Amino acid sequence: MPSSLLNYAKKLTAVLLFLSTVLLFGFHKKTPRILVFSKTKGFHHASIPKGIEAIEQLGKDNGFAVDTSTNATLFTEHNLKKYKAIIFLSTTGDVLDEEQQKAFQSYIHHGGGFVGIHAATDTEYGWPWYNSFIGAYFKSHPKQQEAMLHRTDSSFIATKALPGIWKHFDEWYNFKSLQLDHAHILLTVDENSYSGGQNGSMHPISWYQSFEGGRMFYTALGHTDACYTDPLFLQHLWGGLQYAMYGKEE
Repeated sequence: MPSSLLNYAKKLTAVLLFLSTVLLFGFHKKTPRILVFSKTKGFHHASIPKGIEAIEQLGKDNGFAVDTSTNATLFTEHNLKKYKAIIFLSTTGDVLDEEQQKAFQSYIHHGGGFVGIHAATDTEYGWPWYNSFIGAYFKSHPKQQEAMLHRTDSSFIATKALPGIWKHFDEWYNFKSLQLDHAHILLTVDENSYSGGQNGSMHPISWYQSFEGGRMFYTALGHTDACYTDPLFLQHLWGGLQYAMYGKEE
């Protein structure tokens, strides 16, 4: 075989090997997956379907798969390993039994990510670990109304696209059992801008923290259907989800 033809054959073989490697890697690369859990044992928020729809659209737009369920039996150590993040979407009441709680704790301890939306703080009142993890419990709320939010962190991924002062209509939670000493507060609500606030001049609405090996992001926003078509809220939520999934902070 002439040397020029031999060199051509070698180059062609190398190219084919490279392409086959790329294709093989592509076929085996797993799509990131999250779980949206929306079980309710107390009040059931009518906005949950809109929340699910919005998160599914975020998945389509950003290349991750979304499983949705109200079935707590999914909370086993083996099953939760496949998720980059777990979202509690307006869960209420005692939604996990003791074994399911242990599986969730193990997931966090092994580097799992979590996003709590709105009533995620109205959940698991009898579980002290969860109180420390999520940072507060729901206490009460006044009527739904517009209020002024103040951004307290302009660089974090869930708030950097938000205005410094944000007028927003929602259901404003008052909190009890706050355990936020190690959390980073992202948004506060100005109690002078609405009626019924009970947490004072530093009334937290959104925060995040690294906790026992995992990551937690919480936003008290998200009561209304309108939240889930609001571009600012969706940027806020997507930023928090990126922190939970990948540890991105900026």
